[in-house]
Amino acid sequence: MDELRELFRRAADHAADYRRTLVERPVGVPVDQAALNEAFAVGLPAAPTPPEQVLAELVAAAEPGLVATAGPRYFGFVVGGASPAATAADMLAAGWDQIAFNAVTSPAAVAAEAAAGTWLKDLLGIPATASVGFVTGGQAANTAGLAAARHQVLADAGWDVERRGLLGAPPVRVLAGAERHATVDRSLRLLGLGTDAVTQVAAGPQGTIDPEALAAALRDGGTGPTVVCLQAGNVNTGAFDELRTTCDLVHRHGGWVHVDGAFGLWAAAAPSTRHLVDGVEAADSWACDGHKWLNLPYDTAFAFCARPDVHAAAMSYAAAYLVGSGGVPAGADLTAESSRRARGFAAWAGLRELGRDGVAVLVERCCALARRFADGLTAAGFEVVNDVVLNQVLVGFGDDAATDRVVAAVQTDGTCWVGGTTWRGRRLMRISVSNATTTDADVDRSVAAIRRLARRTSEGMLHSRS
Repeated sequence: MDELRELFRRAADHAADYRRTLVERPVGVPVDQAALNEAFAVGLPAAPTPPEQVLAELVAAAEPGLVATAGPRYFGFVVGGASPAATAADMLAAGWDQIAFNAVTSPAAVAAEAAAGTWLKDLLGIPATASVGFVTGGQAANTAGLAAARHQVLADAGWDVERRGLLGAPPVRVLAGAERHATVDRSLRLLGLGTDAVTQVAAGPQGTIDPEALAAALRDGGTGPTVVCLQAGNVNTGAFDELRTTCDLVHRHGGWVHVDGAFGLWAAAAPSTRHLVDGVEAADSWACDGHKWLNLPYDTAFAFCARPDVHAAAMSYAAAYLVGSGGVPAGADLTAESSRRARGFAAWAGLRELGRDGVAVLVERCCALARRFADGLTAAGFEVVNDVVLNQVLVGFGDDAATDRVVAAVQTDGTCWVGGTTWRGRRLMRISVSNATTTDADVDRSVAAIRRLARRTSEGMLHSRS
C-alpha cells in the first residue's frame, strides 16, 4: 500500500505541476505527430512493467503533445479548464473506481448525482421535478433528450417504439433551425429517425430560429408526431431562440420541444444574462454540458427531461441479474451507458466549490471578457460580425484567405488559441471565453498577439506579391 500511495502521489504531483505552468505555457505549438505516435507505439512487453516506470514513460511520451486547453488563454471550442475541486474529485472518482449503474453498485455515486442534479435544475431554471441523466457530453445529452421525444410523440400516436421499432411507425417530423448544432443531426441518425426527418427552419440575422417561419412549418406540416429542436446559445454567435413564444407555439400543435443548451443554458445562472433564456422551463427536454462553462472535467454533461417516466422509458432496461434495477429512475436508467463512471462526484464538487454566486460571477465575467475581446479587436480595425450577447466573438480580417492565415498564425504562435469557422458563407475567427481563470490581462495579451500576427501576415502577403 505504501507503493500505491507513492504512485498516486507522483501522478498528482505531475498533474499539479502541469496546471501550475499553464499561465505561461504555450497554448498550442506545432507538433511532430509522427514522432509523438512513435513515442507511444513501443512494442507491448512480454513481462509486466513496474507501475512507477509506466507512469514515467507515459509522462515523457505525452508531454510534447499536450494542448493547454485548461489554461486561461485557450479560446477554442467553448471549453473551460476543470476547477481545482472538480479535478480533485475526479481523481478520487478514479481511485474509488465506482460503477454508477444504480444505488446497489454505488450508493454514493447515485446520491452525488441526485444532489448535483437538484442544484443544476435550480441554477438553470429547469423544473425541480425533471429527471437528470449524467452523460458524457452534448452529443449524448441531445441523444437522450431526443430519444425521450421520439418515445412520447410516437406514444401519442399510438405507437410503442421501444417494442415495435420504427419499421411501420408513423413518420416523425423534426423541425430545427438552419444553424442547429451538428450533434442534433447525428442524434437523429443514431435514433433511426434520419436527417431526412428534418424540416429546416430559416434562421434570423444572428442564427436564431425564425418564429414566423417555425409557425408556418408547424401549420403546414399537419398533425403527425412532431419534435422541435431549439437552441440556447448559437454555436457561432451565442444568440438564443425565443424560448417562451416558441415553446407555447409548439405545444399548441401537440409537439415536443428539445433545447440544445450545451453552453448557453448557463446564462440562466447569472442575473445579467437570465433574460436570454426566458421561458426555458416550458420545454420538454434539455441538453447541457458541464465540461464547457461550468469548468468541470471532460466527460461531464446533463440530459434533463420534464417527464421522468418518459426519460426512463426511452433509456432504461432491466435484467434478472441486475439487482436494484426497476425502482425510481436513477443512474443508468437515464443514460445510454451501464458501466458508467461516477462523474457526479466531480459535478457535485465543482458546484460546491463555486456556489450559486460563483457560477453567476463565472458567467458574467466571461461575457464581460468576450466584450473586451470585441472592443479590442474592433479598435484595432478588425470586423466583429456578431452581436456579442454572451461569450462568443466572430471576427473577420478581410477576405476568407486572410482570415484563415491569421487564425493559423495565432494557433502556431502559442500566445493563445482560437478557432476558425464558416458563418453565413464567410471564414471567421471564432473566440469562446469559458475559462474561470481568464483575466483582463489574458485578453489584452491575446488581442495584442492577434494584432501583431495579423499585421505580420498582411506584410508577408505584400512582400510575396512584390
